[in-house]
Amino acid sequence: MSREKPVETSPGAGRPRGAGAGQAAIASLRGSPGFRLLWVSNLFFYGGAWTQTMVLGWLVFDTTDSEFLLAVFTAVRLAPMLLGPVAGVLSDRYDRVRLLMAACLWALCAVVVVAAMASAGQVSYGALVAGGLAIGLAQSPSQPARGSLVLDLVGRENLSNANALNALAMNMTQVVGPAVGGAMISAFGAPAALWISTTWYAVSLLALWPLRSTGRVVRGRPEPVLRMLVGGFRAVLTSRLTAAVLFVTLAANVLLWPVYQGFMPVFAKDALGLDAAGLGWLLTCSGLGGLVGSLAIAMLGDFRFKGGLFVLGTAAWGALWSLFALSRSVPLSFALMACIGLMSASFGVLQTTLLLMTTEPEVRGRALGLQELAIGVMPAASLGLGAAAELVGVATTAFLSGLLLVAVLLTLAARVPQLVRYSGVGAA
Repeated sequence: MSREKPVETSPGAGRPRGAGAGQAAIASLRGSPGFRLLWVSNLFFYGGAWTQTMVLGWLVFDTTDSEFLLAVFTAVRLAPMLLGPVAGVLSDRYDRVRLLMAACLWALCAVVVVAAMASAGQVSYGALVAGGLAIGLAQSPSQPARGSLVLDLVGRENLSNANALNALAMNMTQVVGPAVGGAMISAFGAPAALWISTTWYAVSLLALWPLRSTGRVVRGRPEPVLRMLVGGFRAVLTSRLTAAVLFVTLAANVLLWPVYQGFMPVFAKDALGLDAAGLGWLLTCSGLGGLVGSLAIAMLGDFRFKGGLFVLGTAAWGALWSLFALSRSVPLSFALMACIGLMSASFGVLQTTLLLMTTEPEVRGRALGLQELAIGVMPAASLGLGAAAELVGVATTAFLSGLLLVAVLLTLAARVPQLVRYSGVGAA
């Protein structure tokens, strides 16, 4: 494997010697040219994903006016996450850079087809579902390779910083993508917004091109896929800390992420009386909060008590969702969404950081594949929450889901206190 030399750090500090707070926040970008290219690629890849998520979700709800059909669409679009374990094996077996390039090319082709269908007026519900599935096949299975490549490029001490910067990229696009998508729907219609995300995938692919000769190369004859899969499961799940991290990911994706992914058009249109542009700005507030939270974590560097921030920050995130579900005030909802984005950074950044830190190098791709599988329960959870929303309403469903996540996290903190105390600083 080709690996760039990580930025030199002082013991336990997680920042370059002599660096100020601003330089410490971008330590990985300054120290690794390869990570800079990957970060730019991620920036545009996530931009396309956020734009298409908002536009397609709006089109589905506007066409069907059904929370359940919106949940079905979300479930189908996210179903490729169930391929996470296989994608993890591929990440440990093949060149990670070339896997990401293939994913970008597939995403580009998929969005071109969906945008062309929308331009031609062929936007039936079935076509939107098929398009969502095709785009999901490009996005989700690439995540284990994307996450493992970060550690390959920056090293362990800069891992928290690099993952925070990746989350920063995601939140920057969460700010821009939905706002641009909503404005384009209002001004020019949905096809124009879809074409924008097409160009973003093209730039993502171009940014990866210089890295094509620096990826991981497996020498000799690799193990059979099934043996690698079983071995990865065993290695990851026998670690109490790693299993606890995966459990938090599972709980969050059962209880809250389906609400954000599937029901935001309902909150915007029915509870708050917002149009497509208003929905875009509501999601933008979440992106701004996440941007601030990710930047704060990046500035901390290789800080202590990563596990405590992960568990307690995720619990606070759930509590804020319960408050948002009760709000019928537009200004308050915008403020709460910004706070939700802020606290989501502790979950989004640290779930991957902790997973990589608590697993052995040879199974890290498969560990991230299991993480993707835990995220992959979201389609089934979306169906369940969609059925509940039809019966008791979206607000009640989201309120109870947030409270349940808080209870789960507090119970986990009591049962696995070593996760709350975990720092990973100076560990081998």
